[in-house]
Amino acid sequence: MFGGGFRGQKLRVNLKLAINRFKHLEKKKTENAIKARKEIAEYLSQAKIERAKIRVEHIIREDYLVEAMEIVEMYCDLILARFGLIETMKTCDEGLQEAVCTLIWVTPRLSTDVAELRMISEQFALKYGKPFAEMCRANKQGLVNEKVVERLGVKAPPRSLVENYLVAIGKTHGIDYEADPMAFEDGLAPMLDENPNFSSELKVPLGDPLPSYPPGPSYGAPPPSSMPYPNQPPAAMPQPQSKPSSAYPPGPSAGFSPYPGPPAGPSVGYAPGPTPGYPPAGSNSSGLPPLPQVPTNSLPGSRSGAGGASGDNVDFDELTRRFEELKKKK
Repeated sequence: MFGGGFRGQKLRVNLKLAINRFKHLEKKKTENAIKARKEIAEYLSQAKIERAKIRVEHIIREDYLVEAMEIVEMYCDLILARFGLIETMKTCDEGLQEAVCTLIWVTPRLSTDVAELRMISEQFALKYGKPFAEMCRANKQGLVNEKVVERLGVKAPPRSLVENYLVAIGKTHGIDYEADPMAFEDGLAPMLDENPNFSSELKVPLGDPLPSYPPGPSYGAPPPSSMPYPNQPPAAMPQPQSKPSSAYPPGPSAGFSPYPGPPAGPSVGYAPGPTPGYPPAGSNSSGLPPLPQVPTNSLPGSRSGAGGASGDNVDFDELTRRFEELKKKK
């Protein structure tokens, strides 16, 4: 059976195939469990409690099987990550003993669904010897994962867990189901309304609630007196820094005028002179000849009133006659 010797490449290929097979089975069984929960909800609505309990036990076993498959898949991935230790060492490394022993132990239990486990177990027996493989199958040294042993066991699930499953399924599908109080004699507390610290999805107690802590001091504010802080000297307040002296002379003080004022002394008989830069009113200091006055009337000899041209009514014959008279006078 174990002829041919150990082949590392064959073990590597079967580990990868087993990982893919486990993922496919986990997804398929999870979908089937969801459909089975709907069927159990119909039994609860029809008051078929005993039939619903039997179906719930089947769902619990499927959930256990999926959980065990997830652990075995993780061990396959771990062995692939540390495959160099298997090829170089003659004995099983301590970091791989639990993974290798668990894979050999689950082979007769999961090989129907995952046929690659038979080849994996055979290669480990060729690598580490037949006595090592027999020791792992019997779990004589307790190296197999305890959770995998528990999940793949033949023991029936506790009644309290069955009742908690029924309550969770009834809550999910809007069906009121009262759990049997006699089923919780094994110590597992009922879920949901009776015990708020119980998860309705995982069916596992969540433990004690987290303790509450006092809020910390806000930034920029001193800590309250009730907080147990050690006595520390008060922090020194930052002193305002002195303004550095400027390299430029100080500017003019208030009331400073850029124009020179009257000389110091008695102000009797002093008459302020004109403001420098501006000539006195009425004087012509530019040296230009005076401009002629612009006549205010528009035309010579024009009159306003009756008999004269005013506004827009202009007599062109009258204007021509006046123009001829002016030419004669010249």
